[in-house]
Amino acid sequence: MRRACLLLLLALSPIALADALQDAKQAGIVGEQRDGFLGAVAGNPSQEIQALIERVNQERKARYEEIAKKNNLSLQQVQALAFEQAQQATQAGNYVQDSRGAWVKK
Repeated sequence: MRRACLLLLLALSPIALADALQDAKQAGIVGEQRDGFLGAVAGNPSQEIQALIERVNQERKARYEEIAKKNNLSLQQVQALAFEQAQQATQAGNYVQDSRGAWVKK
């Protein structure tokens, strides 16, 4: 049932996408990677979660490229800044990667 709801949310608006992402983060399924993108916290995520990760990461990459171009920065610089912001915005109990790339709860 949860998968069906998630699929429905993925097909909806950006607000619904944000809600699905927040639910996945709170469930400990996805977290913020050091490269500024989302990643699966453990093992092989379901197809629905993988689709969510891919969609969010595609949108992020496009935005990062836009920011890099407008500000004469490298993509890697923008990604590092994005991770810093995402790490600060991550709610307690959700996952982020530490400096070694290991998943840790904030």
